[in-house]
Amino acid sequence: MSSPQLGQSGRRSPSLVRQPIRALVLLLAVLVGTVPWAGAAQAHGTIVDPATRAYQCWQSWGSQHTSPALQQQDPMCYQAFQSNPDTMWNWMSQLRDGLGQQYQARTPDGQLCSNGLARNDSLNQPGAWKRTNVGNNFSVRLYDQASHGADFFRVYVSKQGFNPATQRLGWGNLDFITQTGRYAPAQNITFNINTSGYTGHHIVFFIWQASHLDQAYMWCSDVNFA
Repeated sequence: MSSPQLGQSGRRSPSLVRQPIRALVLLLAVLVGTVPWAGAAQAHGTIVDPATRAYQCWQSWGSQHTSPALQQQDPMCYQAFQSNPDTMWNWMSQLRDGLGQQYQARTPDGQLCSNGLARNDSLNQPGAWKRTNVGNNFSVRLYDQASHGADFFRVYVSKQGFNPATQRLGWGNLDFITQTGRYAPAQNITFNINTSGYTGHHIVFFIWQASHLDQAYMWCSDVNFA
């Protein structure tokens, strides 16, 4: 085996020192290219009050997802986690690009709560989802990690007589409540909703048209109108 080449000073040649460094850089580049980039998934948001289905699951069970209590106490979050754990972990990334505000035309009935995303279809399943108690007039809060801002929010409530425990949500099951104006970029956005005539378990359906891109978020929040 030949010995390492040394320069006149007795130290290794700079070209020989650079070779393993160059190889290490190439290896790291390959590894980075094969690892999903979690940062992009984290740079979004959701309605945290009243909590959307995925956010409620993460908030309640994110640190206890291996507990037997999950299946016993919250079967809807359990089935969502069993179907795809990413639905809970990436509660902030339920978005689609380039819809051009054609929400209804490009989101089939029965897929509203997942925003038409197959990976989150568990969120469309009817059942005993945990609910937030609200009155006829209530506040809505968006938490947005990346401060995208909003062109607008659209808010709907499931019709009186629709049963979220047994039915998937379709566009014909919704009453349109309001569309807000624009909101400047901020991590927390709050606005008020005024309704009347609703009682019991309902779905509040939200559309958030983010301002930074043609990026649309859709969610279902289960509420109990007291």
